[in-house]
Amino acid sequence: MAPVKKILIADDEADIVEIIRFNLEAQGFQIESASNGIEAVEKAKKHLPDLIILDIMMPLMNGMDACVEIRNHENLRHSMVIFLTAKNDELTEVQALELGADDFLSKPIRPKVLASKIHSLLRRSSSDETSQALETADLRINRERFTVQVGGKEIMLAKKEFELLALLASKPGKVFLRNEILSQIWGTEVIVGDRTIDVHIRKIRQKLDLDCITTVKGVGYKFNPGT
Repeated sequence: MAPVKKILIADDEADIVEIIRFNLEAQGFQIESASNGIEAVEKAKKHLPDLIILDIMMPLMNGMDACVEIRNHENLRHSMVIFLTAKNDELTEVQALELGADDFLSKPIRPKVLASKIHSLLRRSSSDETSQALETADLRINRERFTVQVGGKEIMLAKKEFELLALLASKPGKVFLRNEILSQIWGTEVIVGDRTIDVHIRKIRQKLDLDCITTVKGVGYKFNPGT
């Protein structure tokens, strides 16, 4: 029997938390909740949820800052993150995704849509986890542990940065089209633009300080083996 998936709901509106809790517990999920960003980070570190639902506008620490704290914690790199917000604008969505969120949902909450997104993300997460380590020259990528090392030194990457690097490195020399990258990393249900990919690639290059990703102008990106 598959283990019960754990979900953390962080929102300062108690009625929203209860609506989400009721619908997700009915589907067999184990639920924890938090009413502010600081509590969300503390409970995430304690319970290590498979997925975290973060409201953006929360007291003490907002959802975006909480996401940064969560993404920087070694034991939470596998956790999926969905942002909830009353702000329905492209800039907020892009900022959320660039911080490492896996999806974005505007309020008012539609429980069936949220549940669909959760099931989709958890399926994708399960299929992405492998025990295989990818190595080339000074670079080592461990997909099971979500770790990256350059010359034996561990480099901290945000979750989407890691997934993007691992995707490119999985087939050295192959040119991954932009649409292909968007589909495999962000999924077909999340709408993001080319700028999001470019920002993540730039951050990966800066953090690794390696010439291992080549831009194929107007097409996509490829990983260079042995560089």
